[in-house]
Amino acid sequence: MPTSNSITDTPDKGQLQINLTSEITSSPISDANVSISYTGVPDSQLEQLTTDSSGQTETIELDAPPLEYSLNPDNEIQPYSEYTINVTAPGYEPVSIAGAEILPTIKALQNIQMRPVSTDESTEEVFVIPAHTLYGTYPPKIPEDEIKPVTETGEIVLSRVVVPEYIVVHDGSPRDTTAKNYYVKYKDYIKNVASSEIYATWPANTIRANVLAIMSFTLNRVYTEWYRNKGYDFTITSSTAFDHKWIPERNIYDTISVIVDELFSNYLSRPNVRQPILTQYCDGRQVQCPNWMTFLSIPIKYILFSLKKGLLDCNTFSINILILVRCRSTMTSNLNSVTLRISSYYYNLFVLHSSSAGFRFCHNFILLFLLIRRIRRSVIRILTQPTYAFAFLI
Repeated sequence: MPTSNSITDTPDKGQLQINLTSEITSSPISDANVSISYTGVPDSQLEQLTTDSSGQTETIELDAPPLEYSLNPDNEIQPYSEYTINVTAPGYEPVSIAGAEILPTIKALQNIQMRPVSTDESTEEVFVIPAHTLYGTYPPKIPEDEIKPVTETGEIVLSRVVVPEYIVVHDGSPRDTTAKNYYVKYKDYIKNVASSEIYATWPANTIRANVLAIMSFTLNRVYTEWYRNKGYDFTITSSTAFDHKWIPERNIYDTISVIVDELFSNYLSRPNVRQPILTQYCDGRQVQCPNWMTFLSIPIKYILFSLKKGLLDCNTFSINILILVRCRSTMTSNLNSVTLRISSYYYNLFVLHSSSAGFRFCHNFILLFLLIRRIRRSVIRILTQPTYAFAFLI
């Protein structure tokens, strides 16, 4: 069982910035009072902040556990610190968020929408953020086909893949009629889910891979109108048994936010299949899911994949390595070479993503891959530019 870190086991520092807007007009809220304390220790006020004209507080540093906690797949100790944020502002109902998660070396962004006071007596809104999915225990994903049939009579299917501005999130299982529906901006939803299902301390390309998987899954739900065809009035749920974990008012992270902004119009699909793949995955440790995007059932001690400068000679050709798994890898890259080294971990899906204004094949492109069991091909379609990719299942 995972164990919580004590308040004293926080030798590293993470950052936090809070952004306040009106729930009605989305305008920034200035001169609000923000207090921060340890979750579970209400008398431990650490910071007292005030928002500026943009509705933002200054960025502060807070204690966080050691960085290696969130990078070691065998770690059982909670890799983030939890803080409670209390906000008051004239003319708005107070808000309390318990369990904001602070990771070391990363900037956490807490966006809060405040509700204007409608009566003489204001009521405090209280949000309790549950444990991260890689630390807590959640229902495993119920398996589904990655490509949905679109031939049933009367079903609604969009004529093309569209990235929506908003989606409707049902905060519970599909049949839970007491659960609330939330209208959420698509990009905000992806940022929330990614912050709930991976650690923002992971390498940038690892985050990209996971974000791409989350977006493909979500766009499959949008494209096939999966829940509306079953008579529901929402796009997706927050239940891990059916979809992804989405948490109202949870904080996100700057490392995840910039990558979602970079990739938000991307998705995965099979050749000659229009709909995005329902990219199901699990962590491979707490939940086992054979043949999904997860860790392998046998260990790979070392995989070395190297693209040296002399092997790539095309001026317009660029390449990124995406790992579509729950991975904690050591990855380094620069303009001249990309080297991936994975030590003592388990993986199964790799995607090489290349994009250019005019794609042309590099005849001297050499791919060295070790321990290949089987290979499948897939195509990443990007709505804004032509792209080609290959997915390798090992």
